Amino acid sequence: MSENEQDKPTATNPAPEASQPAAAPDSEQIAQTSPEEALNAAKKEAADNYARYLRSVADLENFRKRTLREKDELRQFAASRVLEDLLPIIDNLTHGLTAAKQATDTKGIVEGIEMVLTQLKTTLANHGLKEINPAGQPFDPHQHEAISHQPSPDVPAENVALVVRTGYSLNGRLLRAASVVVSSGPAA
Repeated sequence: MSENEQDKPTATNPAPEASQPAAAPDSEQIAQTSPEEALNAAKKEAADNYARYLRSVADLENFRKRTLREKDELRQFAASRVLEDLLPIIDNLTHGLTAAKQATDTKGIVEGIEMVLTQLKTTLANHGLKEINPAGQPFDPHQHEAISHQPSPDVPAENVALVVRTGYSLNGRLLRAASVVVSSGPAA
């Protein structure tokens, strides 16, 4: 069989598929190929490897861009659920303001504002916000910010006597420490 007949596909020697990598040549095939053919085969393999490399680099760059775009979209719209839940509260505050401008009864206005505040706190609690109101509890420097010490006959020493500003945590992470006055015990 001549070299040209050996390269042609036959029933016993089918043509190799393009998607399958070429099998490593054995010593008999290497001996039959000329140096130019071996060089051409090596150049073709190098070109194929380089093309695969370029496709991989392009795929990685596309993945990086897509990830950055998705991350940016997530950041932009992360608060949308919370804000949607706050819209009815804004509506209720608007109604309350309208009623306050027309009413002479302040008791009804105060009750309405208290109801809206309760609605706001409930909505925020549903999204993981927890109020830190440590009145009467032991002072915790991780949760509370002491703004002063004050003697108190009713509150034991190193306990919170007065909460000046309520603190908040979001899903266990401290957002704002509670500003407190700490008792130094009964006056001496």
